[in-house]
Amino acid sequence: MKLKNLGTSALLIALAFAGASLSSGQVKTIVPEPVPGAKPVTVEHIKIHGAALEGNLEGDAVDRDAIVYLPPSYAKDKHRRYPVVYALHGYSIGAEQWTHEIHVPQTIEGGFAQGAKEFIVVLPDSKTVHNGSMYSSSVTTGNFEMYIAHDVVAYMDAHYRTIPNRAARGLVGHSMGGYGASRIGMKHSDVFGSLYIMSPCCMSSMAGRQGNRPAAGGPGGQMPDLEKALADIKTPADSEKAPFFLRAQLASAAAWAPDPKNPPLYLDLPMKNGEPQPDVIAKFAANAPLAFIDQYIGNLRQYRAISIDVGDQDGLKTDTTKLHNILDSYGIANGFEIYSGTHTSAVADRFQNHVVPFFSKNLCFEAACQ
Repeated sequence: MKLKNLGTSALLIALAFAGASLSSGQVKTIVPEPVPGAKPVTVEHIKIHGAALEGNLEGDAVDRDAIVYLPPSYAKDKHRRYPVVYALHGYSIGAEQWTHEIHVPQTIEGGFAQGAKEFIVVLPDSKTVHNGSMYSSSVTTGNFEMYIAHDVVAYMDAHYRTIPNRAARGLVGHSMGGYGASRIGMKHSDVFGSLYIMSPCCMSSMAGRQGNRPAAGGPGGQMPDLEKALADIKTPADSEKAPFFLRAQLASAAAWAPDPKNPPLYLDLPMKNGEPQPDVIAKFAANAPLAFIDQYIGNLRQYRAISIDVGDQDGLKTDTTKLHNILDSYGIANGFEIYSGTHTSAVADRFQNHVVPFFSKNLCFEAACQ
């Protein structure tokens, strides 16, 4: 029985963000009022080639969309170089939909108008066949971890007037993007210097539980025919028709349990023929940041600043608090706030009034950054 419960719980690791999104998906995001006198940023829609994504078995795009926001002074001051903030979107949305969730460019312009120093903001797109890359490394999806940490950063440094120094680079993400910011931030402190983690999903192997109540499909609430429904998905078209939580499970399996010998989806699921698969369960658990954070404490100490936030009505509050507590236990300074809101209700306000000022304070704005 214990093994079966473990299997069911592992099956829901990926659904932590799904539960948070589903529970608050109908809540309208609160958008800050436009700041009087805010100067417009320049918006550029570009393509960034992902060398790290080449040959992925899913057939996900290798040339990816990205949206770049250049600060008001960029066009006028031709010799000035700028720090860059890389902002990672959540599951089921891409870069374009992310702009509506955080309400950019208005919130970027508002942050600058309220006194934040100017920097470049980049929204890379990491949407895949099953609606999200998990910002992980997999032969099935491609290596999205290195796509963000290397390919996107290298492109920006080559094509824009950036300050090509880790101290002048910030990384932020929300939900699946918060998971990505945690994962990439822990592993690539040589690339980024400041880190902001917003409502991160999928932080632990028990992420499918919210408090003492099982999430939908968890122990005591298992969805009928879940495994059969997943097994019936054979093509990207089938995935597009599947419910949110099934696609989230497939996205997580593609990222964390790739299987190049298991076409057509090239992934393994934690349940097979009604039985838990311990090897697959172990792969899911190994990708939970709360499980591997202790390996990267040295890297986390290198950050100029780290900040974490989550809503008081967000099902991800418990694991987000654990992340903060672990950093505290190692003596790593980090800002932490539990604000009033759900998973998505305050994300635009947080971006303008917390994220932008955080990077204004903590990025290096000098060409000779240390």
